[in-house]
Amino acid sequence: PGAVGNALPSQVVDHYENPRNVGSLDRNAKNVGTGLVGAPACGDVMKLQVEVDENGRIVDARFKTFGCGSAIASSSLATEWVKGKTVDEALKIKNTDIAKELCLPPVKLHCSMLAEDAIKAALADYKLKQDPNKEEAEKKA
Repeated sequence: PGAVGNALPSQVVDHYENPRNVGSLDRNAKNVGTGLVGAPACGDVMKLQVEVDENGRIVDARFKTFGCGSAIASSSLATEWVKGKTVDEALKIKNTDIAKELCLPPVKLHCSMLAEDAIKAALADYKLKQDPNKEEAEKKA
């Protein structure tokens, strides 16, 4: 069952009306990664944060999204999916999986892309905080 006309699929409406994990984590904490991504074409902006425990497992995730219902639903679902996963497992989450789960219409696929990008950006930020010297070493190489 896909979207009919401008009607959004029920999963999108559910995540939009009852978004999970809205809010912020401490962006200065060493074990918190923050990803901030935007899609200039539609004006959507998504902030996604992950909190990672000492075993490399994501124990919490939060998001704030400025955008349409599909963008909010995509980021809400993304925070649900990353929780409990390792950093490497979370990196395997694809926009196509998010779009399929939410039954996003083709015109809204960029929303799921944004969510995937936000996950990757948050995890990249987390990894950088774990080894701040790595980036310096890579610049010199």
